[in-house]
Amino acid sequence: MMIIRPVLESDLEPLLELAAGTGAGMTSLPADEAFLEERVHDSLASFVLPDPETGTTETYFLVLEDTDTGKVVGTSAIYAGIGYERPFYSYKVSTLVQASDELNVTTTHQILYLVNDYTGSTEVGSLFLAPDYRHSGNGRLLSRARYMLLAGFPQRFGDLVMAEMRGWQDENGRSPFWDHLGSKFFGLGFESADHLSAVGDKRFIADLMPKYPIYVDLLRREAQEVVGKPHDSSAPALALLKKEGFQYAGYVDIFDGGPTVQAGIEEILTVRESSRRPVAGIRRNQPATNGGDICMVSNERLQQFRVCLAGLSLREGDEGVDLPGDVADALSVGEGDPVRIALFAEGKADG
Repeated sequence: MMIIRPVLESDLEPLLELAAGTGAGMTSLPADEAFLEERVHDSLASFVLPDPETGTTETYFLVLEDTDTGKVVGTSAIYAGIGYERPFYSYKVSTLVQASDELNVTTTHQILYLVNDYTGSTEVGSLFLAPDYRHSGNGRLLSRARYMLLAGFPQRFGDLVMAEMRGWQDENGRSPFWDHLGSKFFGLGFESADHLSAVGDKRFIADLMPKYPIYVDLLRREAQEVVGKPHDSSAPALALLKKEGFQYAGYVDIFDGGPTVQAGIEEILTVRESSRRPVAGIRRNQPATNGGDICMVSNERLQQFRVCLAGLSLREGDEGVDLPGDVADALSVGEGDPVRIALFAEGKADG
């Protein structure tokens, strides 16, 4: 069975193995032991924290575990309030129209403004799945499980949820956006600057970034063409985000020009369509995904948060839900306990 759960201290070594395979540009999951250890500790503290007040900066780090092998094969995370402890910078892509009556000329330009507009928003990120497990809906489960946490505990998160997508790079890992913009101000290679932004305090960004708007037309054409263009490997993750209702709002990453997408927490499909139901019964002899539609099921216990898939027959008007025995055990729930249900795939179960 595949289960989503909070990260544990014992997961540090497999996390390092996963991070080593992400490549440059994924700043939220760098292959840095000290950084990942701190992130694990932050997550452990966040899951036991009483309901926080406005302006919180909690980290909710989740992993995908194959319970048949005990192996951690994927990661995803929610960062409750970004920009408070460390500034969160983006470029806002705006349109400037200028006209001259004397010359009868009108020009349109794209302008990049350095902003902190996402301060206080909630970020979903750190999504990575081991290559051997990129099948059977594991990527969708890893991505959508985060929204089950948002739906179950909305008071812990901001009203706006955003995600940064890795910007486009060529087959050699070269970022045209960085080469023709960022490198001029930082004097560093892309991977070095990217790593510093992930594990450092980001003050160097404020110290060295240009303080004035940047005309995209003044960049080399190959840099212009990748403003807001995602990395090829980000296409599946971006597609999942769009299905959930996330949209591009004109913000890009300051290093590689990758797009940022956003959605109101109540506009996210899984949050909006999930339902909270009591466990009416437990079917001990039925396998997890045998019968009915495939659904995501999560418990409502923050410290022992779990999400897995189950084949369920959900009848309109029924308040409760019957769970297969191994699903109930995986979620540590019994009859009468509340669970959250969201449709994952219609009619995909056997039986």
